[in-house]
Order: sequence, then structure tokens, then C-alpha cells
Amino acid sequence: MSDQMRSATDRLLAPGGLDEQSVLATLSQIMGPGIDYADLYFQHTRQESWVMDEGVVKSGDFSIEQGVGVRANSGPKTGFAYSDEIEMSALTKAGQVARAIAGTGSGDRSIRIRGRSVGITPLYEPTDPISTLKDDEKVALIKKVEQATRKMDPAITQVTVSLAGSHDVVLVAGSDGSIAADIRPLVRMNVSVIAERGGRRERGSFGGGGR
Repeated sequence: MSDQMRSATDRLLAPGGLDEQSVLATLSQIMGPGIDYADLYFQHTRQESWVMDEGVVKSGDFSIEQGVGVRANSGPKTGFAYSDEIEMSALTKAGQVARAIAGTGSGDRSIRIRGRSVGITPLYEPTDPISTLKDDEKVALIKKVEQATRKMDPAITQVTVSLAGSHDVVLVAGSDGSIAADIRPLVRMNVSVIAERGGRRERGSFGGGGR
């Protein structure tokens, strides 16, 4: 099992008492008579942001969003369902709803699905950037940037520094047995300044970051 798959399983499935077999069992239940294809899309997103203005932290936000989407295809019809809860009863209910919306299509089969991990080359480390630094370390970092920016030019009268991070974990499973996971960390910092000289006021901003 890859690091990405292990991290996705620990984050998305394990807290609700689920595992790979639970996911495959749900897909098998959806793939009754008339359903041509089905898939499950699990996602867990953590986001955090800090804003310092005039040397004072003016805002700090943190949020967590998670859920699972279910799709069932029957001929030209597609049924969608969603649940904020990632546990077996909610997963089963969402599967039933998606299948009912799709209705009866072509095909008349009920299959047992065997999982097969899809090998993908990870583009990012599975590290959660939000947990890399403590809160006081993040505040110290943006304060250091704020002070360094002010020292660049005495004409600078106002500095705003923002730091944002997110950690997105995704797991997708299809009725063809394919299971894949992806982890997408993101960090970005922005600096905005106001400078005044000779009665003239100008604004400027710059930012950078990435996954």
C-alpha cells in the first residue's frame, strides 16, 4: 500500500470504522440489475488562514469539510447522492439513493467487486502543512515578514501579510475495482503594502506558494 493510499485510508475510512472492503461492498450493492457503473468519491479538506495587519493578527480561520459522493450510471441516466458522514449506514443510504435516482438501465447483472489499487506517481509529499508549524510559530513567521517588509523602504506606511494553508485528501473507488488516492497540500503567502511619498500614495502586492 502506498503512503498516499495509507494516509487516505487512515483519514477518510478508519475514523468511521470503514476499510477497503467496506467500500467495495457498497459498490457491489449499488451494482445490482440495471446499473452499468458506479463510483464513490471521498474527500477531507482542512483549511487555515492567518492575516496580520499593522502588526496585529486581525483574523485566524480554520475549517474542516468532509464527505462522500456516490454516482450510479444506468444507460443515459445518472444518479448522484452525498453524505457529510463517512460511516457504513450513511454510505449504504447514499448508495441506495443514487441507485434509485439512476433507475433501471441496460444490463442485468449483480457482481462481486474485487479491488485493485491504481498505481499513480505522487506529485506531493503526504505531509499536512497545517500541522507542520505550531500556531505561535505561524504568527511569528508572518510578523517577521511584516517587519522585514517595513524595513525595505521608509515610504511604506501599511503592511498586510496573509498566510493560508490547506490539506486535501481524496479517495476514489469505482465498480471496475479501481481504487486510487491523492493528497494535495497547499501553502500560500501574500504581502500587500501602501507607500506614501510626496503626497502620492501607491499600493502593491505580491504572493507566492504552491503545492
